[in-house]
Amino acid sequence: MSNYSIQGATGDFEVVIGLEIHAQISSKAKLFSGASTEFGAEPNTQVSLVDAAMPGMLPTINGECIRQGVRTGLAIGAQINNFSVFDRKNYFYADLPQGYQISQFKHPIVGEGMVVVDLEDGSKKEIGVERIHLEQDAGKSMHDQHPELTYVDLNRTGVALMEIVSKPDMRSPEEAGAYVTKIRSIVRYIGACDGNMEQGSMRADVNVSVRKHGDPLGTRCEIKNVNSIRFVRQAIEVEANRQVDVIEAGGTIDQETRSFDPVKGETKSLRSKEEAHDYRYFPDPDLLPIEFDDAYVDAARASLPELPDAKRARLVGELGISDYNAAVLVAEKENADYFEAILAATMDATGKDASSVATRVANWVIGDLFGAINKAGKTIATSPVSPAQGAALIALIEDGTISGRIAKDVFEIMFETGKDAGVIVEEKGLKQVSDTGAIEAIIDEIIAANPNQLAQYRAGKDKLIGFFVGQVMKATQGKANPGVVNQLLKPKLDG
Repeated sequence: MSNYSIQGATGDFEVVIGLEIHAQISSKAKLFSGASTEFGAEPNTQVSLVDAAMPGMLPTINGECIRQGVRTGLAIGAQINNFSVFDRKNYFYADLPQGYQISQFKHPIVGEGMVVVDLEDGSKKEIGVERIHLEQDAGKSMHDQHPELTYVDLNRTGVALMEIVSKPDMRSPEEAGAYVTKIRSIVRYIGACDGNMEQGSMRADVNVSVRKHGDPLGTRCEIKNVNSIRFVRQAIEVEANRQVDVIEAGGTIDQETRSFDPVKGETKSLRSKEEAHDYRYFPDPDLLPIEFDDAYVDAARASLPELPDAKRARLVGELGISDYNAAVLVAEKENADYFEAILAATMDATGKDASSVATRVANWVIGDLFGAINKAGKTIATSPVSPAQGAALIALIEDGTISGRIAKDVFEIMFETGKDAGVIVEEKGLKQVSDTGAIEAIIDEIIAANPNQLAQYRAGKDKLIGFFVGQVMKATQGKANPGVVNQLLKPKLDG
């Protein structure tokens, strides 16, 4: 477990962290209207009369948003509430046309759950989820478009959000970052949210407090709308240090909402933190309670794919892949899908079963492919080498047509040109030499040309066999089959 603490003049302080993750539900229409949710449209072009709060307009619940909320709850093993209620959360802001937000308060759609996160030291930690409730998003106020005016874009108004509220179980920036990473991975796997934090479809409110070890919980501050995992970690560190400085200077922490400026590396006060009674919650009179039966929940559960933890356990347990490699492969759904596709294609190309080629395939994907993608600034989705092409390259190594070293050269050309491995091997004449007569002749020449090394080998320096293997590979431009070289070389050296 991570033992993170802030060292102050009066002793060490423990940091207590809770997160409220706002995840935009992947649906074509908004939570209570038919307006589009597509990202990037011109301002105020995706606003229905309901979103604009025109008189007499009534909300209608989008059933897909309910289903995705239930699926997300099931994916974290949470309690699903067959009865839930939409409430009005009353506050006034320029980009909130109704003067209230439709949310959930006392009766959310999802109750308590739990996620397990992986920490950098190899340990795991359970982090509780308090609830998941559904709510509509507000619009967007833009203060940098005009020197004196604020511009308002209502395209986002009414977009369906899941607010995933954690328990205050995290004790370090690392744990918080791992938690956001895990939640993001899960919602992307099940298709409930695309997780694009840079586009605002997933963001976090970060609650931070500090205390001396063993003391009661301190007063928390909420840092609003943090839009990257890196910034979540930075904001916690900055805010925790600020609170320690205030306490050690004899001050008290005010419960308030703050913003984080990653450029300046500071948080600043926005407003005092409202409590539930300040919002005057009451059930929305225009919406009936949501009620569904167990069959509905069972159908939602049946629609879930294999989740990251289960996939990781299968890769380790059934395929013999190392735990580290399995964790890397399942972290992002696109990476896991690519691996599954290339593994299936490699089995077809080689006629071998999954467990006998899985480790080689995993090593190639993580080492060669990910390395090339990162260097080129691409993603797995824009990789110029398809799973079928990667499988064909691995099959050439498996059947001895090319060596592992030659395969790296072939892959570089594949990545640059998009050509198939077989075509490149033919064009460049890169087939591995397994002709024992040809290799034997080269071995004889190299032994004859290196009498000193031969004498030292026969005097007991066994490691010199590596020198002779290297010379043979060099003479054949890496094309000699290493297995054949070793098989022929040793008897001749032993003389």
